[in-house]
Amino acid sequence: MTKSKVLVLDAGQRSALAVVRSLGRHVELTVFTADADEAALAGESRYSHQYLICPSAENQPDLFVEWLEQTQLKYQFDLVLPVTEITSQLILLNQTRLNHIPTPFPQYEQVMQLADKSRLVKLAESLGLNCPASQHFQNLSELDRSKVSYPCVLKPFQSRLFRDNKWINTVVGIVRNSNELDTYLTKNTYLNFSGFMLQKFIPGHGAGIFCLYNQGKAVTFFAHKRLREKPPQGGVSVLSESQAVDQNLREFAEKILNAVAWHGVAMVEFRIDTQGKAYLMEINTRFWGSLQLSIDSGLDFPWLLTAQSLNLTHSVPTHYKIGQRLRWLLGDLDSLYLFFKSSSSNTAKWKRLLQFLTPDLFHTKHEVNRLSDFGPAICEFKRYIHAFFGK
Repeated sequence: MTKSKVLVLDAGQRSALAVVRSLGRHVELTVFTADADEAALAGESRYSHQYLICPSAENQPDLFVEWLEQTQLKYQFDLVLPVTEITSQLILLNQTRLNHIPTPFPQYEQVMQLADKSRLVKLAESLGLNCPASQHFQNLSELDRSKVSYPCVLKPFQSRLFRDNKWINTVVGIVRNSNELDTYLTKNTYLNFSGFMLQKFIPGHGAGIFCLYNQGKAVTFFAHKRLREKPPQGGVSVLSESQAVDQNLREFAEKILNAVAWHGVAMVEFRIDTQGKAYLMEINTRFWGSLQLSIDSGLDFPWLLTAQSLNLTHSVPTHYKIGQRLRWLLGDLDSLYLFFKSSSSNTAKWKRLLQFLTPDLFHTKHEVNRLSDFGPAICEFKRYIHAFFGK
């Protein structure tokens, strides 16, 4: 049997590890991994056939594109899967040069309709969908600070800017007064030449819908809730639980994804206000951080995406397990440490410690630590200790 060869980029990411563990179990596939470090999380998985060291897509974008071009000519991969925004954008930005790279993306223009937050808001509003009230600015010179209403959210058009052959990380800021606004603008000087929005702050909580599309048609949806995050007040999920898809959010997500004839995966993020009204916040056009949870719950997005891309025989589950939990152990440890450093009461701190020490063993799986594939856990622990001691 001739196997299809798949290259998973960004092997240091936990989402890449989830992809590799998913695809490596299928005999039809041979999985390669790549990243810029000597060793990487997904590269240490037993499901990685070969780990390739590449130039840094963030720090050496030209060399990375050249490496990818030459590596594809050498290995003839049937599918290349980037899992970060930087590698995804680099491939899309160099589509003419890398047109022989098979990726599960639509065209660059379709991607930017969603990835550019200003264009996304305008599209959603044209469809009659709820978004926070937004003002759009091409750069800081257009902003009249005396007319800003607080609190508000200052949101750059793009999460990552590629300028002068360099990547710039942008930051979404919640500002409550003019002093906080001045501080934010002083720190984020890229707003002098790049676009941003001022949006009305929506009190409430976040929610998300995870989607798979095939040439403009919806394939399946998944949802989860975050139980603990790092930092504790809001950030990366360290403990999450699968839940049923909210049909209103699904319809919301479908309307906007259908409008751009989407293809591939996407994460649609919402803000739910105190009255239960949903507002569109942004759409990530790549795999998400807690990808392993959907796989553990019975909805294997990496396999479904790969199978539809390579025309492999597959079936799409009609349901998945509700209440399945996923824990990133070292991230949860960091979250606990940060919580104990906070101004929370001693009672709250001891309660949080008890929660950490008494996980729900019957419904919880570890994201990285798996006895059947323990290499990534060793790799992560070594890096954690190295970072902790600063050596």
